[in-house]
Amino acid sequence: MSYQIIINSSSDLPEQVVKEFDFKVMPLTFNLEDKSYLNDPGYQSMPVKTFYQHLKDGKVATTSQLNTEDYIKEIEAQFKEGKDVLILSFSSGLSGSYNAARLALEHFKDSERKVYLVDTLAASLGEGLICYLAGLKQREKKTIEEVRDYVEELKLHVAHWFTVDDLMFLKRGGRLSGASAIIGSLLKIKPILHVDNEGKLIPRLKTIGRKKALNTLVKKLTETIDTSLSKLVFISHGDDLESANYVKERVLALNLSLEVKLVNYIGPVIGAHSGPGTIALFFTAKER
Repeated sequence: MSYQIIINSSSDLPEQVVKEFDFKVMPLTFNLEDKSYLNDPGYQSMPVKTFYQHLKDGKVATTSQLNTEDYIKEIEAQFKEGKDVLILSFSSGLSGSYNAARLALEHFKDSERKVYLVDTLAASLGEGLICYLAGLKQREKKTIEEVRDYVEELKLHVAHWFTVDDLMFLKRGGRLSGASAIIGSLLKIKPILHVDNEGKLIPRLKTIGRKKALNTLVKKLTETIDTSLSKLVFISHGDDLESANYVKERVLALNLSLEVKLVNYIGPVIGAHSGPGTIALFFTAKER
């Protein structure tokens, strides 16, 4: 029986990958200067470089979660096409979108068709890596239940390691005090953050200088990667392709037979909170 995998735009997968796996993307929304824009995979609502330039110019972006009605409409549309549904949701630790999907599923509890929901507890291309690997399983003709169970088993083995260039974005998100952000900026402190097992973004380490921060991301990969799960590596960036490519080169130089499959932008919904210059590294690990 055919089924549709539904993902969120917070997964930051490029448009060509979405088309390759025939994913249905539910776009979250970001807001700038009293206008709302869809965070769609092709950045048709607003070019992603334009978005980051707004942030660099000091403009403040906010974000909005998906609502229950959005999910109900999409599930109904898939059912009408004769498809079951597997929803892979943005982390419940970072957004209310998962809860909106959970409430939508209540609407279909008596349906003859199947609809399943997985909280990926992931974000950006960490969420994207989970969706990508799920798409590969679907391509192998795995059932909807097999893919659901695979993702549940996999998700806490997908490591997310970030470094943020502008500490004021962490201050704005409540992850750093104003004084710490100011002092840290003066001392060129670059924090290392990760997404934990509750799907929340938390600071883990502090480094001095940008290059040290980027090298620390790679060091974390060497310490924890589990290539028995996958040899794919994804990298996302907040409009800093040069730093992303530096990390890519460092990963490939490890000679671990890894494939840096994707290097892509951190989309506006995540970028509104992480800011320009953020670099993130994603891979399968023994544990997060």
